[in-house]
Amino acid sequence: MKLLSTAFLLFSALLPTVYAHGFVGQVAIDGKWYAGNVPGDDNPGESPIRQISDIGPVKGASNQDLRCGLSAQKASMVVNANPESKYSIQWSGGAGQKWPHNTGPLMTYMASCGSTSCDQYDPDGDTKWFKIDQLGKESDGSTWYQQDVMQGDAYTITLPSNLSPGGYLIRHEIIALHLATSMGGAEFYPSCTQVMIGGNGNGQPNGTVAFPGAYSDSDPGIYDPNVYDPGSAYVFPGGPLSNLVATDGTMSNGQSSSAAFPSGTAAPSASPHASSTAGGASPSAQPTSSSSQSGGAQCRLQRRDTSGLQPRHYSRIMRRLLHHTGFGSS
Repeated sequence: MKLLSTAFLLFSALLPTVYAHGFVGQVAIDGKWYAGNVPGDDNPGESPIRQISDIGPVKGASNQDLRCGLSAQKASMVVNANPESKYSIQWSGGAGQKWPHNTGPLMTYMASCGSTSCDQYDPDGDTKWFKIDQLGKESDGSTWYQQDVMQGDAYTITLPSNLSPGGYLIRHEIIALHLATSMGGAEFYPSCTQVMIGGNGNGQPNGTVAFPGAYSDSDPGIYDPNVYDPGSAYVFPGGPLSNLVATDGTMSNGQSSSAAFPSGTAAPSASPHASSTAGGASPSAQPTSSSSQSGGAQCRLQRRDTSGLQPRHYSRIMRRLLHHTGFGSS
């Protein structure tokens, strides 16, 4: 009993840390879902999502972990996709809770793995990332689409229609801005998925960026003293959307082709491990209208059940406490 009481006190002290952060729990390609590995798990299973060491954020625009997340490790799988495939991302909070934040943008980049298989590729300062999607505030100019992620919705984008075939990392990222009123307060949550693009596209992206290098801690979309002002315009960091997206007929001026996000089909719950298999200087930021601060081809949010995503890196005592106190359920 004394041990249990001591453990509960320790657990209670850690609650703000446990619930303040999160990670990508699952991704899907054209409706086929792949579960990720819990951050810090010593026994990872097969997954195309690179495992990170902790659910905490990457801090600082010069941090090398901006590439794929905290101490990200190469994943064991490379999954097949095609130009115009639907790529969906399901975020999870600590202890199996939903994503905990509601302020800040969602952005997605891609980078070629070149002649190296993506499960063996280490991105470095020479890796060329190109932005394919960005989403900020809803049409009211005050509510962020991240609020929908906080409510449990998965986020879906369409890959560019003229992608050249080959291996790519898809780098999806949430920038949490709830502390961005102070310089260095922004929290970066990047995640990388390994894919092999088929088809016969021949598009070559321009305006690529490096990580670190794409952002500065002083960028207006990262240090934002007005982030809580209703109707304030948001300026996306990381430069403009790639030419592969801006010229494919589905986008204009970095704005979403539709302000509505129709609900999609909910995917089944998944265990923490994947169970299916398959083959320099900061660039100028991109300002957007406060009425529709988003960019992305045919992106949408869809409600999903994340109850099967409870992290396994807590001790048995902590998991038992989570269960009995009700914190382990969504």
